This record gives sequence, C-alpha cells and structure tokens, in this order.
Amino acid sequence: MFGLILVKSRVREIAALLVVDKLRRNLGLDTSVPSLHMCFTGAPGTGKTTVAMRMGQILQRMGYCRSGHLVVATRDDLVGQYVGHTAPKTKEVIKKAMGGVLLIDEAYYLYNASNDRDYGQESIEILLNVMEENREDLVVILAGYKDRMDKFFSFIPGMSSRIGNHIEFPNYEAEELLSIAKVMVRDLEYVMAPDAEPIFFEYIKKRMTMPYFSNARTVRNAVDRARMRAAIRLFKTATQPGSNGMVSKNDLMTLAKDDFVTVEELSAR
Repeated sequence: MFGLILVKSRVREIAALLVVDKLRRNLGLDTSVPSLHMCFTGAPGTGKTTVAMRMGQILQRMGYCRSGHLVVATRDDLVGQYVGHTAPKTKEVIKKAMGGVLLIDEAYYLYNASNDRDYGQESIEILLNVMEENREDLVVILAGYKDRMDKFFSFIPGMSSRIGNHIEFPNYEAEELLSIAKVMVRDLEYVMAPDAEPIFFEYIKKRMTMPYFSNARTVRNAVDRARMRAAIRLFKTATQPGSNGMVSKNDLMTLAKDDFVTVEELSAR
C-alpha cells in the first residue's frame, strides 16, 4: 500500500503492543487483552476498508482472531424499517463477523439526533453490548469522516469509551495516486504506455481539485475508463476497411496515451 505513513506507524504500534502482551502472557505475567476496537477516519478511497482487511489478517496470525475475516456493513444492513426488525438484522451481521472484523462504514448514520425513536438506537445498544462482552472474539471498526465521527461519539459516549484505537487516513498525494494507478493497471495485466503517465498525472492533479473526488476510487474509475477507450480504439482499428482484423497481445495489454482522459476533456465537461 502506497503512502499512509502515519496509518502504517499506528498499525505497527498496535502490533507491538500485542506482541509484548503475548510475551507477558507466556511468562505468566499479569496481562489482559487490550481493546482492539478501532475508529478509522478519512475521506472515501483512502484505504480504510483495505487496512481493515489487513488488520484482520494480522490479528488472526497473532492469535487475537479466530479467522480474521472482514464483514463490511452500513446502516441499511443493521437497522430495520419497522418494530422488531432491527435486532435480528444487527445480530445476523454480528454473527457473520464473529471471529473476525466488523467494519461499519459511515457509522454516524446509525444515530439520528432529530428522532429519539429511530431504530438505529437499538442497533447501537446491541453493538455496545457485543463490543464489551465479546471483545475477545470480535473486533469492531467504525469508519467515516472525522468531524461526523467526533459528533457521533459526543452523542454516544459509551461507544467512544469502547474504542481503543483511533486512526486517521489522510488523502493521497498525486504522486501516490499515479503509483496506485500503475499497480492497478499491472494487476489487470495491462501496461500504461510511458507517454500516458504524464497525461494521467495531470488529469489526477486537476481531478483532486474538483467535487466528488475520492482518492483511489477515482483512480480506479479513471483506469476503467481508459480500458473502455482502449477497447473501443482496438475494435475500430481492427474493423476498419483494409484491416486484416488481427490484434496483437501487446495491443491488448497496452493503455495508450489517447486512452486516458486529458485535463482539457475534464475541464470541458
């Protein structure tokens, strides 16, 4: 994973604490499992879900999770629409996550300050109980924008007291997003043409200043768009009059300069 220096440092600190806890336990020294529930704050596309998945794998290898699998949930997965519907929904999601990590994205939507009869409150109460009683078999990670999460914790102090680790995810730099794009392209068994890199780099710098920018998600959308344009380009070339219809492996693997949206195209929209 590119960048996220402070995030990686915080994860190493948590891992160090768990290693020392294990050593103390092996020597018969007094110890207790530290609170592993976490809060991840940051904009969309900054790696919160990916780090949650990696965290589950780390905890499983260290013996703090049975399976280390990740279950991602939102309000819609936890909260029902009528009386008696919320508890079964919340408990079913928790059951799926037991032995691993439950990531609740945009957790602040569970609480509706304007409606004290909102069903989300029931889901919160169930989660609070499970986070306290089953903390050795389930790690809960709450995720969302920092300002909204801070406000959520101010309304639900019991939730804040159960969160032992707060990790903030910064936005990526343009250079990091270019590196992420190149990895995405590689994993899809494509190659970004050398003269396409500066085109994408300028595009992403411009896109970062515009609304609805979402870091690595925006990069993935840009790469998918380039793949679409590459397919259209190859199809037109192969079917034009006089063509033998042959396409080489190199053609199928290359994302050319013209396949990427330019700053001029972006500004014209």
